[in-house]
Amino acid sequence: MTHKLLISRCLLGHRVRYDGGASGPYAQLAQWQAEGRVIALCPEVAGGLPTPRAAAEIPGGQGVEVLGGMASVITATGEDVTEAFVSGAHQALELVQQHGIRIAILKANSPSCGNRLTYDGSFSGVKVEGQGVTAALLTRAGVQVFSELELEEAAKALAALSCATNP
Repeated sequence: MTHKLLISRCLLGHRVRYDGGASGPYAQLAQWQAEGRVIALCPEVAGGLPTPRAAAEIPGGQGVEVLGGMASVITATGEDVTEAFVSGAHQALELVQQHGIRIAILKANSPSCGNRLTYDGSFSGVKVEGQGVTAALLTRAGVQVFSELELEEAAKALAALSCATNP
């Protein structure tokens, strides 16, 4: 069985970041893509936001609070884009369920995809411990969420998953 991975589109070189740019490409991600393992998604674009778009942050930096209706995702221009972020997160979850995905590699620090740190909502570059909206929803669903800064750890998790299902 070839395990699929959910990967942020920007990490695959797609120009979908808020600023119209991309991150990557990364050799490990390209290898997984060549193996047919990659399911690519930008939750923000999937949720209906354009590229480019105003930078967005979560006041307090906690995607789990957005999912619980206790926080919003606000752009630098003051627009509430919570609905788009939540919609994109749920689309990511649908892909995970559809493809039996157990591992995701998402963009570090993003208000959607950050798995360890996000910005604090002040638009001053301050990061706080916490997950973005999509990362929080996927973690809640039992998906292991890594960032592009943790590709070695993701590869080990994938190898362990493959060993567990192919003894």
